[in-house]
Amino acid sequence: MNYTVTVKEGGLVKADILVQFFTKKEMKRDAAKALAALGVVANPEGDFKAAAGEIALLYRQASGDEASRVLLAGIGEGKEVADYRKAAEAVARKAVDLHLGVLAIDCSRIDDWSKHSKHKPEELASILVEGVLYGAYRFDRLKSGKLDKEEKKEQKTKAIEELVLAGCGNRVDAVEKGAGKGVIVGLCQNRARDLVNLPGNHLSAEALADAAIEAGKRGGFEVTVFDKAKITELGMGGLLAVNKGSQQPPTFTILDYKPKGKTKKTVALVGKGVTFDSGGISLKPAQGMEEMKSDMSGAAAVIATVEAAAGLGLPLRIVGLIPATDNMPSGSAQMPGDVITTMSGITVEVGNTDAEGRLILADALTYAKTEYDPDVIVDLATLTGACIVALGSSVAGLFSNDDDLAETLFKAGQSSGEKVWRMPLWDEYDELIKSDVADVHNTGGRGAGSVTAAKFLQKFIDGHKRWAHIDIAGPAFPAKGGSKTPGATGFGVRLVLDLLKSWS
Repeated sequence: MNYTVTVKEGGLVKADILVQFFTKKEMKRDAAKALAALGVVANPEGDFKAAAGEIALLYRQASGDEASRVLLAGIGEGKEVADYRKAAEAVARKAVDLHLGVLAIDCSRIDDWSKHSKHKPEELASILVEGVLYGAYRFDRLKSGKLDKEEKKEQKTKAIEELVLAGCGNRVDAVEKGAGKGVIVGLCQNRARDLVNLPGNHLSAEALADAAIEAGKRGGFEVTVFDKAKITELGMGGLLAVNKGSQQPPTFTILDYKPKGKTKKTVALVGKGVTFDSGGISLKPAQGMEEMKSDMSGAAAVIATVEAAAGLGLPLRIVGLIPATDNMPSGSAQMPGDVITTMSGITVEVGNTDAEGRLILADALTYAKTEYDPDVIVDLATLTGACIVALGSSVAGLFSNDDDLAETLFKAGQSSGEKVWRMPLWDEYDELIKSDVADVHNTGGRGAGSVTAAKFLQKFIDGHKRWAHIDIAGPAFPAKGGSKTPGATGFGVRLVLDLLKSWS
């Protein structure tokens, strides 16, 4: 999607549809006059309340290439950035549904929006562009089109080709700068969604590593991939154990972004990369198993976040670590009751082979601490169904051993719209993962499943003082009906980027 920023009034630009944002107050006070000036032939007064994300389609008398369609988009009170993001996403979804190629947004009131929301015009422009890219996203690369030839002939386009931010006045430079940042974040988040939406037969551990290499080429940072021989040499027993049942080899990928100039912090981001999770010998139920292609959502988020951080030029060294494999049952697969030795030397009794994510993350956390000793470690993983039971499909579970880091992540969740809620890491939960035959057990029983998983991971940070674990099992790939766009959400990209920006 291309974008243009212009001082030209929205009603005069060449477009297929013109978007007018209104707060609830503006809708009552200014809408009639504004719409009359555009030549709109009907007023939706009474039907359109301007709630955040609410839209209404109208038509106007237009000449030449001016937009004949006018889309009203509500931003509620206009005080929260989430209101603008919701509106932009809804607008983009409607434009794609109507098969419109050029979308124009009237930004003439961006100073008022800035005053309402207490965010700079540059920040609001970034959010609008992110929202449009997010709402316009569709995953259709695996569709052949052979069953809908007639329908395809009638459709002009399925994608927004150009976004015009119009009426920017003396804010053109700020809007231009913000729009550029929004494109970087929006495209990277959508790339994460593409990876997560790919089924297991299209995304192996090696293919996931290749995606990281391509991200490195785009972002200009170094990517190193360890093969099975190197993983074995390093003694990554957790990753090797999960991979035992697979016909595909594992990979361990390192993305290393080093900024130009002074580095403010070194941050390690660890992402779970289980490309398909059958549960192994502890086989999952058949219903819903197809969604387990999404068990590498943490890895996708890390790849996209490192690329976006590089594109934004953040003054932080960011190291992404991706342990990747599928988890399959076979004659060679690890068995319940096995005892494995992780890279750290800690032994683990495997009570359930479906608790595999924590095994591969254990090795990655050890590697992060040993090789980089970063200022902060953050891991993202679709780790437990228990977290969905606790928090539903829109909020991620947050576990941290540092109050300041937890608070900063919570605020990043509020600003990014990718919300997190802190869960406990109290010592009494350690009792639940004690093993009679090994140092630790990989499950803790039915109760507090997300907490005991986090406590397990904590064993492998080697006393690091600033660590956070984010369980994204719910929001990464919501159940059908849980998201306006089916499939992957790219959850974690905006969240972690806002965290990183807070240190920049």
